[in-house]
Amino acid sequence: MRSSIHIVDVDRTETWTRYRKGLCDSCAANCCTMPVEARLADLVRLGLVDAFEAEHEAPKHIAKRLAKAGVIEHFSFKHEIFQLARRAGGDCQFLDAQSRRCTVYERRPDICRKHPQVGPRPGHCPYGARREPASRD
Repeated sequence: MRSSIHIVDVDRTETWTRYRKGLCDSCAANCCTMPVEARLADLVRLGLVDAFEAEHEAPKHIAKRLAKAGVIEHFSFKHEIFQLARRAGGDCQFLDAQSRRCTVYERRPDICRKHPQVGPRPGHCPYGARREPASRD
């Protein structure tokens, strides 16, 4: 007998679901376990970099400071793209662990704003239904 549980592997896009309006309402935020690439403007919007610093400091120096502080995992010198650090479990640092919702939604990076229109499989997302806590009767 086949299981009714849909297994999602964010690294295997063939397991992803075609996106439709309202899908995020019941999702466990699997997309928030994928690496988040951000540009300098995103970091300013998030409040991780001051606008003055962004205008007057070289991105590689900003990246060095952010890496030392544990805010980013990687910096692409060629493309000037910062990869935000994730928690030990793989979640985005801005994802609330309990509610599975973004804590910086209004200030989120452009890549998050454009998902799932862009990404590894445009028009699809790694949807996975949220599990409801067991009742304590």
